Amino acid sequence: MNDQLTSYTGTGIALPAAQRNAVLRNTYGLLALSMVPTVLGAWLGVATGISAMMGPGLSMIVFLAGAFGFMFAIEKTKHSGTGVLVLLAFTFFMGLMLARLVGSVLGLRNGASLVMTAFGGTAAIFVAMALLAGVVKRELSGLGKMLTVGALVVFVAMLANFFLQSSALMLALLVLCLGIFSAFILVDLKRVIDGGETNYISATLAVYMDVFNVFQSLLALLGIFGGERD
Repeated sequence: MNDQLTSYTGTGIALPAAQRNAVLRNTYGLLALSMVPTVLGAWLGVATGISAMMGPGLSMIVFLAGAFGFMFAIEKTKHSGTGVLVLLAFTFFMGLMLARLVGSVLGLRNGASLVMTAFGGTAAIFVAMALLAGVVKRELSGLGKMLTVGALVVFVAMLANFFLQSSALMLALLVLCLGIFSAFILVDLKRVIDGGETNYISATLAVYMDVFNVFQSLLALLGIFGGERD
């Protein structure tokens, strides 16, 4: 009975179920809100062609510097309302960085439908992982460590492929990225449910990055295999 009322953080401190549920609700709410600046950023990026004007090399540098800078700032401000504003600014930035891919897919004859399919597929994956996180009883920290190693390997391989320009390697990495970050949604939500993450801003950041990578990978794969060119 007591297991249903409390959970324990990594420090061994009991966390009431009401607090865990509050963190989960706030995470879902902030995650939904973060989609608004992401869409606005992507729309602005496509409309102005900012990403295309920067070129692939400069875009990568701006993305890496901006993403890590924002994530550092979010962690520094996560215990105040400022953290929410920084997180929303970050999601707008990520939308801008997504604009190059979205623009290239929209340039296809069936581009709009591919974007909507990627959005629907990402939503379906998220719902499935959220439901699974609510019923899985075992602790998933071990899986999380394995996924972290896999994500680092994929990240390094993507950096290498920027110079190698291998289409086969890129396809393999996109499939791996889709699988890894789909599983990360499960792990990160399960951590919140179990009380392992007590700050909803940090939790939202983690789940947002999972969803972003799932959508980006899925959209790229749909553009490659389902794109209709004139």
